[in-house]
Amino acid sequence: MTLAIFDLDNTLIAGDSDHLWGEFVCDIGLANSASHREKNAQFAADYRRGELDVLAYLHFALDPIRGMDPTQVEVLQNQFMTDYIESLMLPRADALIADHRARGHTLLIITATNTVVTRPIADRLGIEHLIGCEPEIIGGCYTGASVGVPSYREGKVVRLKQWLGTHSESMADAWFYSDSHNDLPLLREVAHPVAVDPDTTLKQIADQNQWPVISLR
Repeated sequence: MTLAIFDLDNTLIAGDSDHLWGEFVCDIGLANSASHREKNAQFAADYRRGELDVLAYLHFALDPIRGMDPTQVEVLQNQFMTDYIESLMLPRADALIADHRARGHTLLIITATNTVVTRPIADRLGIEHLIGCEPEIIGGCYTGASVGVPSYREGKVVRLKQWLGTHSESMADAWFYSDSHNDLPLLREVAHPVAVDPDTTLKQIADQNQWPVISLR
């Protein structure tokens, strides 16, 4: 079955859920507001430049839920979805997803954002399959660490190949939609790369390679 693969942040939603989670934990008092916001902004700038230390960022993003169990975190997820994410949903993204579903394609989100943040968003979009950075749980509680290969830059290709090894799917004729130059490693792997509201670097490369450029805004 043909794969339709989607980046999430600034592709299927009109914002960066990872960055917003950092603001959210400050707003509800789970993190020191001033220093956490400053670090959150710096990590976002590093990402835009393609210079993110992804392991350091994952530790930063997951530390506020260290010691919590999934039931406690679910309360936060529900509040985050209501207060921060619902307003970022894009009707054109819903239509694009529906089109691929109607064509019988297997839908998959692959994102560098951790799955605590992204699993509820994928569910809201009606997409079953999700590859994201995985938080560590030991003894029923989040440790604040991550496990496995981070799904960032070349790591998205690695994680996708791992996923393909456990699913009856292939990369033949696959689509991948993204807004970011950080996703060039995976965009170059698929038959149908599509730039969605792309950053400047991705727009230039998409034009050079005659990749489709679309807007979901």
